[in-house]
This record gives sequence, C-alpha cells and structure tokens, in this order.
Amino acid sequence: MRISPLLPLALLTGPLATLVTQAATPEPRFEAQDIDTEVQIGYGIAIADVNGDGKPDIILADQHTIQWYQNPTWKKHIIAENVTERDNVCIAAQDIDGDGKAEIAIGAQWNPGETSDPEKSGGVFYLIPPADRTQKWEPVRLHHEPTVHRMHWVQAPSGKWELVVKPLHGRGNKNNEGNGSKVFAYSMPANPRDPWPTSLVSDFTHASHNFHPIQWGTSKAHDLLTAAKEGVFRFARVSGQWEKKQLSDSWAGEVRDGRLPDGSRFYATIEPMHGTTVAFYKQPAAPDALWPRTVLDDTLKDGHAVVVRDFLGAGSDQIAAGWRAMNPKGSPGVRLYTPPASGEGSWRVTEISSDAVAVEDMKSADLDGDGRPDLILAGRQTKNLRILWNRTEKSK
Repeated sequence: MRISPLLPLALLTGPLATLVTQAATPEPRFEAQDIDTEVQIGYGIAIADVNGDGKPDIILADQHTIQWYQNPTWKKHIIAENVTERDNVCIAAQDIDGDGKAEIAIGAQWNPGETSDPEKSGGVFYLIPPADRTQKWEPVRLHHEPTVHRMHWVQAPSGKWELVVKPLHGRGNKNNEGNGSKVFAYSMPANPRDPWPTSLVSDFTHASHNFHPIQWGTSKAHDLLTAAKEGVFRFARVSGQWEKKQLSDSWAGEVRDGRLPDGSRFYATIEPMHGTTVAFYKQPAAPDALWPRTVLDDTLKDGHAVVVRDFLGAGSDQIAAGWRAMNPKGSPGVRLYTPPASGEGSWRVTEISSDAVAVEDMKSADLDGDGRPDLILAGRQTKNLRILWNRTEKSK
C-alpha cells in the first residue's frame, strides 16, 4: 500500500452553465489523499470507530477482503478474507452496544444474475471481533435472500439496533420483473452465534439499488428511504409494523436526505439505477402529495453514490454525487451541488473530483475533528481509496 501526500484540487466550475448561481456560500475547497492504491473494487465503505480510540476509522468491503484503515495513520488491517466464493458487496458498521467500538456486518456472494438459488447468490455475515481488532474476525452466517446488495444498522423505537438487509432483486426475478425483493430486519440475540430473529420490512420493490436510514420524527428511531424501480418510498414503524408511503414515482438508484436553506426537508437521488440524473425533491405542503422533482444535472455516466451534508458550513446541506463511468464508458468524477442561499435561482455546480477516482462508493465524516465533513471515495477502475479533505474556508 502507498499513502500519497496531500494533493491540492483546483476549484472547477461545472460545465452546466444553466445551473451556475452566485450563491452566498463559501466556495468548496478539498485536498486529495490516496490511502490505498491497491483496491480491487471497493464495493462498500463504512465509517465508524473500530478500536475505541474516539477517532472515526474507514472500513472497506473490497472484492475478497474486509479491511479497516486506522485513523490517523490509515494503516490497513485485513479482518476477513474469502468469506464466500464470490465477491463481498456491502458493509455496515455501528457501535450498537455502547462500548465505543463498532460492530460490523457484511454482505457477500454477489451474484446479481442468479435470483433464485440462495446457495449460489447472496450472503449475510456478522463478524465477531477478537480481543485484538486488527486480527481476523469470526464470520457468523445469517439467513439471506439471493442478490443481497445493501445493509444498514437501524435503531428501533425500543432503542435497540437492528440490521436491515436489502436484496437488489426478488426471488426468481428476470428483467426486473416478478416477486419483489424481501427486505428483512435482523435482531441480534444474546449470543450472536445463535439464529437471529427477522421481521419483514418490505417485499414489493424491484431493482432496488440503495436505501438510507432517516430520523424525521422526534425520537431516535430510524425510518427508511428506499430507492427502487417503482420510485422512492418512506418506511416507518407504526404499532410495531413497517408501513410504506410513496414519495415519488421516478426510478431511483441512490437516495439521501437533507435540509435546504429555508429549513425545508428534501432528498436527493441519482436516477435511474446507475443513471445519468441528479434530482432533488422538496417536501410538499400537502402531506399525501408526491414530492415535486427538480433535475440538477443529467450528464452523469453510471451514477453510483450520493452524499448529503453541510460541507460548506452554510447551515444547510449540499449534495455530492459520484459516478464511475463504467457503463457507459467515460470520465468519472464527483460534483457538489449547492442550493442558492436566498431560496431563489439555480444551484451552483462544482467539480470536486475528476477521473482520478471511478466512484464505486462514497461516504462522509469529519475524520480530523476540524468541524468540516470530509469525503471518502472508493474507486473501482481506478483501484484507490481516497480522502477528500475538506479545506473550505470557515465562515467568519
């Protein structure tokens, strides 16, 4: 592994002249640092404190290995290897027992073309850590559906954490048709090697690429935003059962939520799955109405990740969208979309990464404790794991 020095990224204005605005927010500034240049695919990133030192570490589900990079040296520790015959595909990390150290689950045996046979497609594992968390962890196999694709730790109304796992397709699906994908919530037993009870979250979506935990209520409990061929849905627990509400009917692959400068809620998508379009949806006044859609960009190639955070210290959120340009072929990159501070006018578009990273996954966290969220990118064709350090000038 080679750790590169910090590389300054010049500020580039996006080519989409119709979207450029003079928003009264700071110009974004980032510095790039590769912490691994030997990544195989970089399927999934998680950010959590693995060793309990109070610093967020980077955890990566790579093709055949699971590894974490220790903050601040970014030394790589491989903790699982060849758990299944086929590729790992997703990862979730969260301190669920309050000891300051993350619990980790992974999805593996990635085989999206096989939707019927769970022996040949999909895998869900909880990893039991040794005393020395830099050494190999014990994988415990849990129930799974074929085409396991994304997972998150989600807090229940009881305060307990559950693992929610979403397949890409339903059993027996062909051409994104047939039975819907079964999304399950897993509850950890006292002994994690025992069977984990499951409850059904949903069973009707198709080509459902990603989902996102949200906290839109007054409690710490999470609801879910799910992006699928049928649109974007919110799932909330009512009297112990998951109930759905449709927010849009456009096929979306990625989804994240945030707040606009006027305080109103929005969510951002990449459409369709592996798509070209970055859109945002502002919460309507009518509670049962579909959310109105605004296209910010329709020039992505193989869009694969969205992050919504306040990178600029504006008091409201911006949208970062990354694409890998694998199919169709092209130049990958990341753009930051900044809403106008006044609430009127177009969004500002800034290129913050170019073809140096073909974005397979992207997450955000304040890695150095300076109060500014950084971006972490995993590159597929580019074989790298890169931190974009947020050097945006703080507002005075």
